[in-house]
Amino acid sequence: MPVAALEGIPDLETRLDRVDRFALAILEHAEEIAVALHADFGMRSEVLSLGTDVSGVISKVEELRANLADWLRAREVPGSAESGVPTFIQVRPKGVVGVIGPWNFPVGLIASPTLEALGAGNRVMIKMSEIPHRTAEVVAKAVASRMSPEEVVVVRGDAKTAAAFSALRFDHIIFTGSPQVGAYVAKAAGENLVPVTLELGGKNPVVVGADADVAFAAQRVSEMRLFNGGQVCLSPDYVFVPRDKVDDFVTAFETNVRSIFPTYAENPGAVSIVNDRNYARVTALIDDAELKGASVIRMLPADEAAMLPNPAARRIPVTLILNATEDMEITREEIFGPVIVVWPYDEVSQPVAYVNSRPSPLGAYWFGNDGEDFQEFLDKTTSGGVTRNDLGLHWNVPGTPSGGVGRSGMGAYTGKVGFDTFSHLRTVTTSELPVSAASRLLPPNVGDENMVMLSGIVEQVRGAIAARVEA
Repeated sequence: MPVAALEGIPDLETRLDRVDRFALAILEHAEEIAVALHADFGMRSEVLSLGTDVSGVISKVEELRANLADWLRAREVPGSAESGVPTFIQVRPKGVVGVIGPWNFPVGLIASPTLEALGAGNRVMIKMSEIPHRTAEVVAKAVASRMSPEEVVVVRGDAKTAAAFSALRFDHIIFTGSPQVGAYVAKAAGENLVPVTLELGGKNPVVVGADADVAFAAQRVSEMRLFNGGQVCLSPDYVFVPRDKVDDFVTAFETNVRSIFPTYAENPGAVSIVNDRNYARVTALIDDAELKGASVIRMLPADEAAMLPNPAARRIPVTLILNATEDMEITREEIFGPVIVVWPYDEVSQPVAYVNSRPSPLGAYWFGNDGEDFQEFLDKTTSGGVTRNDLGLHWNVPGTPSGGVGRSGMGAYTGKVGFDTFSHLRTVTTSELPVSAASRLLPPNVGDENMVMLSGIVEQVRGAIAARVEA
């Protein structure tokens, strides 16, 4: 029998202690994690790593400490006592949660679900990506310094290890990564009927509305595309701009890129592509587009043109692509690098149709007023979340769910939604009725008198519904 079953449901103090110790394990090794991430990427600012992968645990702990006591309380079902069946919903841990993390934010995106799973009273096994292997080693050491293996354990290893991990009989699995790998995780989990939460990627669209400030939109789009070298699941992959404003957008985009990176080839603020395979993949997307006739604008100082792209440093210049066509790989594959495609449009129905003809993205973005065009975009497209006048912001608002839809994900977590995801909500009811629930359909209650009564009820309701349908 599992340890968790023998010990029963952890109380509030036990949960908060585990949450605190896990967070402390990360925070005590913050600088070491930042150094390891820099080494794993080849070039990644330690400030960036502290601000993304590490600092997020602070707000998560604060949220759990502020709300966990309320989230744990049994939830009374209104009106049930008056109906003779007083009922409440018991909030229980699921058991053991498997957390499978990505390589782009390898600490932050395992820490958040782990803390929520611990708050929900579970034990956790973490499988870290093998790509940032130095970081995985530091995190494994850090967690072991504060948590027993029966509470949280970090597993390292290659794709075979990940496959074996996904096939374990967990009580829940949460995976963050690509749709391709997510499909394998879901299939392996399905063999054991393990519920899964999948946080996947996608080709996230931006629409610059006809009433938008184009320079403002270009600035914010360029900043998000540059963030972490474009290696962010919420980054924009393509932008729709009103046809007569495309040149203005491109000029403003390049102006902002050059402002952020007056030099690029050796700038310590520019994040390298994480490994040779991904570097080759992104450069191949650009080359394919250029070969097939796209206009490729590489935004870098003239004296660095001969230095980039640089396979040794895995540096790709910020690149904007115009005149793309559907036969180009870059219009189909998620880019995950400092590259973006710009499309012109004449009517808002065009970007709406384009987005709808493709798998639902993790994020969708709009720049402009909250007018009819935005409402059409909001009503007629589907995505994991939407941000207007910025990018990725919907993922960071406390109290909101984070998740994808369709190919960009399944289920959600963060905050109360995350707590519920990693909890089993069990209905507990008591009968104060004079007869049993089953007796109504057993002899002698199944005689002609009851048949007439039930038939009358069915006919009455059927007639009411038919009247509504035919009105």
